[in-house]
Amino acid sequence: MQSLHYGVFHYCNVAEIAKSLSRRSDNRDMAKKAPKRSNGDAVTAEPLMLCRSIMESVADGVLAVDAEYNITAFNPAAARITGVPREKAIGRKCFDVLRADACDQACPARDAMQSKATVTDRRVTMLTAEGEELVVSISAAPLRDSAGKVVGGVETFRDLSAMERLRTELAQSYTYRDIVGKSARMRQLFRIMPAIAESESTVLIEGESGTGKELFARAVHDLSPRQSGPYVVVNCGALPDTLLESELFGYKRGAFTDARKDKPGKFQTAKGGSVFLDEVETLTPAVQVKLLRVIQEREFEPLGGTKPVKADVRIIAASNRPLRDLVAMGKFRDDLFYRLNVVTLDLPPLRERQDDIPLLVDYFVNHFNTAKDKSIAGASPAVMRALLAYDFPGNVRELQNIIEHAFVLCEGGLIDLQHVPRLVAESAPDSVHGAETGAGRSPLTDAEALAIRAALSRSNGNRKLTATELGISPSTLWRKMKRYGIDG
Repeated sequence: MQSLHYGVFHYCNVAEIAKSLSRRSDNRDMAKKAPKRSNGDAVTAEPLMLCRSIMESVADGVLAVDAEYNITAFNPAAARITGVPREKAIGRKCFDVLRADACDQACPARDAMQSKATVTDRRVTMLTAEGEELVVSISAAPLRDSAGKVVGGVETFRDLSAMERLRTELAQSYTYRDIVGKSARMRQLFRIMPAIAESESTVLIEGESGTGKELFARAVHDLSPRQSGPYVVVNCGALPDTLLESELFGYKRGAFTDARKDKPGKFQTAKGGSVFLDEVETLTPAVQVKLLRVIQEREFEPLGGTKPVKADVRIIAASNRPLRDLVAMGKFRDDLFYRLNVVTLDLPPLRERQDDIPLLVDYFVNHFNTAKDKSIAGASPAVMRALLAYDFPGNVRELQNIIEHAFVLCEGGLIDLQHVPRLVAESAPDSVHGAETGAGRSPLTDAEALAIRAALSRSNGNRKLTATELGISPSTLWRKMKRYGIDG
């Protein structure tokens, strides 16, 4: 939409376009009233008619206002989107016609007129004449007279309702209990989750820090027959050995100096529900032995107790490191590992599921728009390219932090490179060319191209295996490779 400002409005006298849109003049009237340019040359009726024709035919709504925010121009698309006929809009205040949530605090036209600069892609919600809520993207630019003085503003706005519906459908299709993903590995995890949750088996979730292990653990509990019971989280790496034992198993009065009364442990308070043991790889050998008994015998003894207590809980454990490797190194009991490793969920790092990045960015933008009461439209293509090139050592959690950082610095419109951390911005490709960086393509297609390349690399160029991993047919894979210029 920004090109509309710099193309049409630069080519024609903006004030005259506004006037021409507000009336139904014939060619002779326009020829008689053709304005003078600042150099004294007459503006012929032909360019003015061309400008008016463009304004009449564009799909985006266009309105112009004077310095008092009275509407002086209103094209047919604006009437169609708002539901307000042109003859009823002309002369009214723009905020009475658009009735947008940004009119009071973040009016694009006011900001453009005051800053004397363009405002682009500000996402707002407006009310139509029938009272229907519409999500629109508004851009605005100041209108100047022949002397360069700002005398009003022009706004273009695009109905994003269809896009919002599509975005909602995509979010529902690729979101599972607040876990977002469309990659083949994530879809496979989504498929097996209900069966895992329905069982009573112990679950081990392995993955790097920030991959979403607690989200999966919570989903297992919420989808299980124990969903009405407690869900208790224990961070095994946050407590020293002695405190962790009392935290897990509880203690009896007199078990130690300060034990003046009985205290139930997590296994007791989670009765009928689930216990999530995060960072289980940090457990000391002594605690590992006691945990092994809980899993084997379904009972435990509180510190200072003499009678066993039944453990009516489901155990879900998570580790940042592969427990099998720790067993081989002698740092984790093999018998406990095999008890925990009944059902394993192996969560991929974000660098191995790049096609999920645009979905996750959209998810976090929507989340922070609600949480921080902002109207950020999304990430610019340059930012998306930088994110797709970034390695994400902190995985999904780091991406969430990056978007939150951008929300602090970005006032509205699109998140750009200056709004993201320097390390991420420096990941942006130095040059944009052809199939390598996706020039002229959307971030989603960039992500798809990168995902295909990554899958081909993992399968050593085997197209059949690549197609299977991506969940598409070999012929579809071949067409996409040809479209993106991917060799293999």
